[in-house]
Amino acid sequence: MSDPTEPQSVAGSVVGVVIAGGRSVRFGGEKAVAVLAGQPLLLWAVRRLQRSCTAVAVNARPGTEAAALAQAEGLPVLHDAPGDPAGPLSGVKAGLAWAQELGAVAIAVSPCDVPLLPDDLFTRLIDAANGGAAIAESSDGRRQPLCSVWPVSALAKVTAALTGGAHPPTWLMLETIGATPVHVQSAEAFANINTRADLAAIAGRLEKEDWERSARIKRPDF
Repeated sequence: MSDPTEPQSVAGSVVGVVIAGGRSVRFGGEKAVAVLAGQPLLLWAVRRLQRSCTAVAVNARPGTEAAALAQAEGLPVLHDAPGDPAGPLSGVKAGLAWAQELGAVAIAVSPCDVPLLPDDLFTRLIDAANGGAAIAESSDGRRQPLCSVWPVSALAKVTAALTGGAHPPTWLMLETIGATPVHVQSAEAFANINTRADLAAIAGRLEKEDWERSARIKRPDF
């Protein structure tokens, strides 16, 4: 874990954690730092969490571009604990431990590669959790465990679940702690970027939406 200066108003609040520890094998490079519409994917996730959380940290592997970008932005960088298996639940554990140190009550977790999430998603998740846990669910019925809220009280259970190198499914861990589902109408909002082609497709979609929005603004109203 890095050692940045933390805000003083975190106690009793919800803090955010972006999971950016994956190896991005299919992408052919660190997708967390890939640029979409002029901004790295990592910062798309950070800015969204900042709308709902008092502080935001990034879970990344040491020596990565994602870690360097987070540090350059003045964000805490959380590393998985030594001996923990590779996987998102280890990042959740690191986030919970950080939140506990700050005196926060919960963490809101976001992936780094899903730029089209609704801006109000984490506010909805925090409200639905109501001091417990919550998990996003897309309109096609799929659970989205990396769009979730975890109470700090879950740290012991997550730690136990990772003992001995095990890594249970993240959605199953959320189910175990009684996460409330939060339904999101658009399944497309959860489109994640795994390849360069995925990035290009979403960039094209955003450019089209910007063009259509601009055209509506410029169109005369008769």
